[in-house]
Amino acid sequence: MHDLRWIRDHPAEFDRGLERRGLPQCADQVLTLDSAWRAAETRAQEAQARRNRAAREIGAAKKRGEDIGVLLDQTAADKAIEAESAAEASRLRAEIDGLLAALPNLPAPEVPDGPDESANQLIRRVGEPTRFNFKPQPHDALGESLGLMDFRTAAKLSGARFVVLRGALARLERAIAQFMLDLHTGEFGYVEIAPPLLVREETAFGTGNLPKAAEDMFRTTPESGGLWLIPTAEMPLTNLARDEILDEADLPLRFTAWTPCFRSEAGAAGRDTRGMIRQHQFNKVELVSITRPEDSAAEHDRMTACAEAVLQRLGLPYRVMLLSSGDMGFAARKTYDLEVWLPGQDAYREISSCSNCGDFQARRMKARYRPAGEKGTRLVHTLNGSGLAVGRTMIAILENYQRSDGTIAIPEPLQPYMGGRKIIGDA
Repeated sequence: MHDLRWIRDHPAEFDRGLERRGLPQCADQVLTLDSAWRAAETRAQEAQARRNRAAREIGAAKKRGEDIGVLLDQTAADKAIEAESAAEASRLRAEIDGLLAALPNLPAPEVPDGPDESANQLIRRVGEPTRFNFKPQPHDALGESLGLMDFRTAAKLSGARFVVLRGALARLERAIAQFMLDLHTGEFGYVEIAPPLLVREETAFGTGNLPKAAEDMFRTTPESGGLWLIPTAEMPLTNLARDEILDEADLPLRFTAWTPCFRSEAGAAGRDTRGMIRQHQFNKVELVSITRPEDSAAEHDRMTACAEAVLQRLGLPYRVMLLSSGDMGFAARKTYDLEVWLPGQDAYREISSCSNCGDFQARRMKARYRPAGEKGTRLVHTLNGSGLAVGRTMIAILENYQRSDGTIAIPEPLQPYMGGRKIIGDA
């Protein structure tokens, strides 16, 4: 959510930020509504003040035995003006809030301008793309040939964009998630959370998923409360700070969770229809940080490094991209994408997005902290990132560690989680 007072003071900067997002200017529209809202508020307050004065005058006139008819008529008129003006103010404020709630966060100054991923900026590459002396297969062909990845049965059970994992691949997925959690909690200081997978509307609103991204989410029936299935654990983890006033000494808060995630992929028709790249249900280890504003830039770099560490430990080649203004998520002001090398696709594909949201989500959630020695409160900054997407990490392992006979070598850090097993498919 945007700060209305900031827009009053910086209308041109606000419009420039929207233009960088590929959106039309709307500061004039916001400020016109704001002016009308404040005028209606003033009318209501003035009418109430006149009624208060009249009440005192009526009491005094009664004591003097004077006629109070004119005062009563004026009081009735002011009561009607107050009610009408208050209703108008409420309507206008709701219109302003609705308009602002639908607008994305503004890009940070260092974010490259551009309409889409074509304007993303390469920050660094780590590792060289894996090369083979045979033609590498994509993950779905590898998984199906091993008899451990079953899309046909998943389609029978649930439809397209689902998979059934069996045996060693089911265990590998669990091993990957446990390895990530142990790394993030044991070395990087994140607190593991087991959050609900169904959340209320205000929770989805707090992170910016509603109202803008409703079509990309799954909702339960109104009879069951109309709860929303989480598209990422960012939603419940970030909302742990909603409506809270935190102590400065407790910041930063760092949370991690391994959860299923559910996405309708409404905007992905025809994209990645084969394999596990883009599914309605997938597992992810999420990272969330709640910080002081002055610490969020450094925390963003730290979070990105934590996500990179997973790829480094697993020996997976990747690159880091700074997303353009047109490619960032709704709530982000700056995002780094980690893209892992997939030999089966001969391409880098996203495996993590690490975003600094500034105070955008905090304002929607009313998440604040009290600086030491101060009476007032300030909005926190929120950050989130995948640490990593578990399914895509498994895809990367299958494709980068495949062998000419179709078997898969298990990266050394995962072998203890696989009971010491080193190869998948060696019978």
